[in-house]
Amino acid sequence: MTSSPIRAPNRLDIGLMVLAAMIWASGFVAIRIAVPETGPVWLAALRVGIGVLILLPYGLWRGMVWPQGAAQWLLIFGMAMLNVVVPFIMISWAGLTLDASVMSLLMGTGPFLALLGSHLFTDDDRMTTRKLVSVLLGFAGIVVLVGPSAFSGLGSGSLLAQLVMLAASCSYVTAGLLIRQIRMPPVRLAGLALTIGASALFPIAFFVEGSPQIGLSWPAMGALVYLGVFPTGIAYILRFRLIRAIGYSRFSLTINMIPVFGMALGVFLLGEPLTINSVAALALVLSGLYVAAGRDPSQSAAQS
Repeated sequence: MTSSPIRAPNRLDIGLMVLAAMIWASGFVAIRIAVPETGPVWLAALRVGIGVLILLPYGLWRGMVWPQGAAQWLLIFGMAMLNVVVPFIMISWAGLTLDASVMSLLMGTGPFLALLGSHLFTDDDRMTTRKLVSVLLGFAGIVVLVGPSAFSGLGSGSLLAQLVMLAASCSYVTAGLLIRQIRMPPVRLAGLALTIGASALFPIAFFVEGSPQIGLSWPAMGALVYLGVFPTGIAYILRFRLIRAIGYSRFSLTINMIPVFGMALGVFLLGEPLTINSVAALALVLSGLYVAAGRDPSQSAAQS
């Protein structure tokens, strides 16, 4: 059973979804700065480790709420693996051979998978016409942003890498469904999940990439700290809080906002040109959010 019933997103929820997407989008800029010096697996391990250093002491200071029973521990362990360890490694590996546009397109399938998974495995986050329209609008925004060439890239790129990206998307969706079954406050849950993830990623990084690189440059160090505090720490708290409140099918729309805001950051921070496609993509994604924020007739009837 889910821990609490979900509700239609309000303005604060929409604002937090946009904030989470912006934070995750900015993380790609930080990754490009840090990963040449750290390596992809060590980058994942170190950013999660920094997230632990931020969140776990706060949870202990507030009074840690520990899982009750073996079933809850098992759910948290599985969620941490599927939400942190597995997708981080999969996406890093797939990125070695796939173009960013193809990766964005494949990750854009996440909301479809979330909609289906939530419909099959929850009682209060069922598929509706409104939710389907919002997902279609968001995916249309991704297609407009990456362009038709991304579809041709599906035919020429590595099939195994494409399957790995889809598996990473499935991993995130499964973790999102598990979060609603876990009875812990969001900050404590994020801290514990990152702790479990770090305990797995550090040995994997040693095995795959050897000892970590020492003497990082100041830009790489700053990017690494930013990744740990914001895209890993704060954004994960927002993720856990919003999934509990509005359900994973709606929250998954943030996936489609990430490449759009990544493009926007490129315009404002790197001076890249603003294109008509990027404006149209933003309009489609925000339209999807607007549709998702409406109340479904079935929910209105249930609450009246």
